Amino acid sequence: MIRRAAVVPHPPLLVPELVAGAAAETEPLRRATVAVAAELAQVAGVWLAVGADPAGPVRIAPHTRGTFAGFGVDVPVTLSADGAAGEADPRLPLPALVAGWLRERAGAERVHADLVPPELPPADCVRLGERLAAEAGGPRPVGLLVLGEGSNQYAEHAQALPDPRAAPFDEQVRDALADADPRRLLDLDVAPAAELGAAGRAAWQVLAGAALASGHEWRGKHAELLNPFGVAYHIAVWDPA
Repeated sequence: MIRRAAVVPHPPLLVPELVAGAAAETEPLRRATVAVAAELAQVAGVWLAVGADPAGPVRIAPHTRGTFAGFGVDVPVTLSADGAAGEADPRLPLPALVAGWLRERAGAERVHADLVPPELPPADCVRLGERLAAEAGGPRPVGLLVLGEGSNQYAEHAQALPDPRAAPFDEQVRDALADADPRRLLDLDVAPAAELGAAGRAAWQVLAGAALASGHEWRGKHAELLNPFGVAYHIAVWDPA
């Protein structure tokens, strides 16, 4: 069963080697994200991960090896503690790289990563969530790692023109995550999320589908919204009630 769900961002700046000149500035976000991954590993060594990426739909197996070389430094990662030796895939998408990087730091056994297109319709997100919940059925605890980010259109360091809708959108996400309310996550509209650069919408709605299919009520253990670099980074933990 899905014993816990953890929501994390996946920016390259989490990896200290990639931000050598700003390691101290990025440390609070890194510390918070790794702490949530550690909470997931406390209850489940096997993870199912979901993130939005243009490479989707694709499932990435635990034996996969990757590297952050495409982001400036050759930092290798594996999706399994006993990952096969061999060449690291330099094209491994960012959500899968971060899932492997977090697995290593948290001490989890392995992670299967499902990547979905950022524009995936909510109904398809729900269907994938239902499939993941069914896959996690059985007595062994499974952790659900949900990788995604909110709007990138805040005034400070905005990647596009600042948009006044960004803050209300991410407050809605934060409140839904804090309350462990999957139906409010499903209320997020595809078009505004895309206009705001919030690619995490699809992954959060997969979480909603998995939560609803699990047969359990959920409670939010904690939730944070950080936007130190003009991007909304959501961090949360859900447990079955």
